[in-house]
Amino acid sequence: MAFWNRKKKEKKPRSKVMEWVDALKFAIIVATILKWGLISAFTIPTPSMEGSLLVGDYLFVSKIHYGPRTPVTPLQIPLTHQKIPLLNISSYLDWIQLPSYRLPGFRDVKRYEPVVFNYPGNPNIPGDEDHPVDLKTYYVKRCVGLPGDVLEIKETALVINGEVSPVPDKIQWSYKVNSPNPISSRVFLRYGIWDHTSAGVNSYYLKATNESIDKLSQIPDIVIEKASMDPFDNSLKQWAPGEGQFNVLPDGTALSWNEDNFGPLLIPAKGTTIAINQDNLTKYGYLVQLYEGHDEVVIEGQSLTIDGQSVQEYTFNQDYYFMMGDNRHNSVDSRFWGLVPEDHIMGKPLFVWMSIDSNQSWLKKIRWNRLFTAIK
Repeated sequence: MAFWNRKKKEKKPRSKVMEWVDALKFAIIVATILKWGLISAFTIPTPSMEGSLLVGDYLFVSKIHYGPRTPVTPLQIPLTHQKIPLLNISSYLDWIQLPSYRLPGFRDVKRYEPVVFNYPGNPNIPGDEDHPVDLKTYYVKRCVGLPGDVLEIKETALVINGEVSPVPDKIQWSYKVNSPNPISSRVFLRYGIWDHTSAGVNSYYLKATNESIDKLSQIPDIVIEKASMDPFDNSLKQWAPGEGQFNVLPDGTALSWNEDNFGPLLIPAKGTTIAINQDNLTKYGYLVQLYEGHDEVVIEGQSLTIDGQSVQEYTFNQDYYFMMGDNRHNSVDSRFWGLVPEDHIMGKPLFVWMSIDSNQSWLKKIRWNRLFTAIK
């Protein structure tokens, strides 16, 4: 029989199991591409952005606004971040680390808009956030300082390039309240105050918006004092200009800066050149050491040595940003762990697609009024 007349072997029909496996593989590939280059989900874990964003808000974040980043860590289980869910073991191997590039986006980061980024880690805490750049923990804060800006905080007022900045509509501050009579939690909730604790008999610590404080001040004989919350004993502290705060970066003690009185600080842009002296090394030395891509950086007194070469001036390789939370007295942000490098910027939050209040009963857990609300 001629070979062209031979009967072709009939293919066996695929089993249902293999069809489901193929469909699952296709779905994972599509979801991975979407997560990498287009849009990603994000959850608000802390109250640093209250009342603009609440703990339990679920967001969609656009990566195409600023441009998606190419992966740095290719050896990773798809659709995971740092850990394998439920197993609590690492979901990646750092044997291969690729250079990071940013593809073209719609636009650059704008001043005062919320931004999702990889937390760079606190330079004063060894090993803090010790992961590859693309696998560091995601944070969301408001970008208040752009590359090239001169930023200053004067008695809690944010000043950019010599002009007082507008405050977010729902910005929160810390207060101590003394009342002639007890104030129930129901009253606080009625005024939109979720975060409140006892500070003694008829005395309370709370964090609230200006609108909530205006309503609360209508209570007869109430006394309201605005101040920062001390993280060590939860007391309120009023930071004075010129008073150094040890945990403020770059060196609050040496620079006499604190969370309410900070700067002035020039935020480096790519191409910004600084002279090497004690003041600039105090302000920017950690950036050169951690984020500029050098193999060896040595700072000794007023001298800077990079890869064995002493330098008298330094030009930055990338842009940097200053991030702050709207809950100004309950936000660990760029005042405490420094500037955010451009290669840590992930995306722009678009809208809240779900919001869950863990403090409510199961019938009231969903905050229906927040669903599909745009983020400003």
